[in-house]
Amino acid sequence: MRLQGTDLDELKAAARYLSDEVARYNGTFNVLDDLRPGKPQRTLSLNDRALSLGLTASDVASQIRTGLLGDIVDTVQIGDQHIEILVRQTSAERNTRQFLEDTVITTSKGHMVPLREVADITEERQWAQVTRIDGLRTVTVSADVNSRTTNADAIVADLQSQVFPKLQEQWPEITLQVEGQTARSRETGQSIARGLLIGLLGIFLILSFQFRSYLEPIIVMLAIPVAFMGAVWGHLLMGYNLSMPSLIGAASLAGIVVNNAILLVQFIKSYREQGMSAQEAAGAASRARFRAILITTSTTVAGMLPLLAETSTQAMAVIPLVISVVFGLLVSTVLILVALPALYAILEDLGWARNNGS
Repeated sequence: MRLQGTDLDELKAAARYLSDEVARYNGTFNVLDDLRPGKPQRTLSLNDRALSLGLTASDVASQIRTGLLGDIVDTVQIGDQHIEILVRQTSAERNTRQFLEDTVITTSKGHMVPLREVADITEERQWAQVTRIDGLRTVTVSADVNSRTTNADAIVADLQSQVFPKLQEQWPEITLQVEGQTARSRETGQSIARGLLIGLLGIFLILSFQFRSYLEPIIVMLAIPVAFMGAVWGHLLMGYNLSMPSLIGAASLAGIVVNNAILLVQFIKSYREQGMSAQEAAGAASRARFRAILITTSTTVAGMLPLLAETSTQAMAVIPLVISVVFGLLVSTVLILVALPALYAILEDLGWARNNGS
């Protein structure tokens, strides 16, 4: 979550408030923000006495620099070597906290004045790093989420409805954006949805040309939403949350589960052309394709079972995809063998099914 504004103190306060709210959710850990205090420092500012003595900020800074880093005052040649003579204060003097208080500044007239008489010394702690995005000061609050116990999208949705309005009310000049995995997942989900719609349209057009009907392709494509239901049930049974690999697996089901349905409807139409009634043709087609559909589904599921049973960390990313495919296939197979012939017979009773044999 990205907070942007102009006042760093307000950004830090808002980031701390948001971090505390995120940490309250079960399954979140490593909650932190990237605006951290830097090392303690001392800031010097000239006072009116320095101006009356003719001292400028450059004069004071150069003398303090000489005391800390030193100045080369001469070079001595010994043999073929040039040795530089560096003058500065001793290490014992430079490494003490009282160095600035004990420092003496020389005026243009040669007078020796203690530094604390001409400059105010303030101990403070600025920020270690200030991040700017698009020219705006930005603080990022990030957190890791245990996907086995909670869902990042659900947490973000709850934050947007419960926490963000309170934060905007307390700090109205700060803008909020959700980035990271959640934003990328949202973009990917929208891309998958667009691709799935295009794919469904392509399936419908191809089946329309094949069956020369606009209703029978819809009968075949009813297996797709049922396969999606199977994917959801599979995640519930396996104890996994829906994730981006789950959506990818569910989207890939659209082109898989229609294959058996196409053949079953084609067999029904073939039996109708031979003079059978809709009920007889549906039953005969279901019996004729039962073994083939069962074998193709069983072999596909059996081939994916090793991935489904894998427990390694590397396989965690693909297991949701496999769950969607396996359980989607199982549920859609039941629909194709039982519900699809019955649905075709019902449509025939309503007079909506096309009979090429009549």
